[in-house]
Amino acid sequence: MAEAKTSSRSPWFWVPTLYFAEGMPNALVATVSVMLYNDLGVSNEATAFFTSLLYLPWVIKPLWSPAVDLLKTRRQWIWTMQLLLGLGLAGIALAIPATHFVQWTIVFFGLLAFSSATHDIAADGFYMLAPTEREQSLFIGFRSVFFNIGKIAAQGGLVYLTGTLIKHTHNSTFAWSTAFALGAGIFLCLSLYHHFILPKPQTDRSGSFGSSKNFVAEFFKTFGSFFQKPKIITLLLFLLLYRLGEAQLVKIIPIFLHTPAQNGGLGLTIEQIGVIYGTIGVVMFMVGALLGGFVVARHGLKFWLWPMLLAIHLPDMVFIWLAYVQPQNLSVIGAGVAIEQFGYGFGFTAFLLYMIYIARSEHQTAHYAICTGFMALGLMLPGMWSGWLQQLMGYPHFFVWVLLATIPSFIVAMRIPLDAEFGKRN
Repeated sequence: MAEAKTSSRSPWFWVPTLYFAEGMPNALVATVSVMLYNDLGVSNEATAFFTSLLYLPWVIKPLWSPAVDLLKTRRQWIWTMQLLLGLGLAGIALAIPATHFVQWTIVFFGLLAFSSATHDIAADGFYMLAPTEREQSLFIGFRSVFFNIGKIAAQGGLVYLTGTLIKHTHNSTFAWSTAFALGAGIFLCLSLYHHFILPKPQTDRSGSFGSSKNFVAEFFKTFGSFFQKPKIITLLLFLLLYRLGEAQLVKIIPIFLHTPAQNGGLGLTIEQIGVIYGTIGVVMFMVGALLGGFVVARHGLKFWLWPMLLAIHLPDMVFIWLAYVQPQNLSVIGAGVAIEQFGYGFGFTAFLLYMIYIARSEHQTAHYAICTGFMALGLMLPGMWSGWLQQLMGYPHFFVWVLLATIPSFIVAMRIPLDAEFGKRN
């Protein structure tokens, strides 16, 4: 029976903290790292290249995801990865004041990225085993909420703390090091907490090597079946190009907000970025995503695909205006960021749902993991060249280019297969 597979411990004790722990390192690697290097004087080109390269563990995550099933339990993987995340954050905190801090922090950010990607596999797998089916349905929305609260804690809370410390100590190195040390403490506490609190479902068992003699053959068979899907080239182009513009924009936004006005940016402090981009922006992304899920449930994804494409891309024009006008009013800047992030959240819903549509098969879990790998690749590659392009073109022309880079996604969207009933509540 489904009800018998879990302990009596309520998911309220662990689902919020588990998905908070999934969201926070994701934001630290993807966004906070950009703010750190930009504030400490690293060039835009190097910042965008190296922080985009950190997506690589999420790109190749499907290659080692079967190991999580075969080696140890998912429960053990979870608290062990959280321990590694804490150690990685401590390493960053210690490396920031050191000589050659860029090289050392990149190494520790790489450890964070690998640990976070592995934690994602274990956490999502554990969620399929520990709660009952009814609890899974009940808490699916809370997963997203607490994932985003983890992002707010990183790119809102820790960044705001950093800005406050900079304002009072006038020492950016000390401020960033202190913030990452606090992050390390949070994850060491989460690891200890989950070691004792996570339930121990009977179905959470490590794999038997005796029963996995044909594992390699099955592994390649599963991968092969994904690339045999009808219109696979079109599907892959959709995964890679849907966020071609946004993938370049997301690396430059924090840098643009922080760059002094005389150099073409808006000159915001780290503290102000933590509020406007790290908190208000993430909240508006959540609102857009929740609204996107609601409307698709009513009319289906095919009905909303094009409005969502427009929603994720057209608000990019906000940054063209901000770059040309360079307003100093924080309310105006905050409204611009809020509009763009709301559209991003609303439009991103279509992308997530279409990955589910692509993954439908007898190997749905593995195929969805492959989709997320291509999703990460679609972020990594454009992000790597975005800093070089921005330095070459300047902020106004770069943001115009970002808008033009959204055109391929519209072209590919005209050719993708999509069932008219997919996504409706019934």
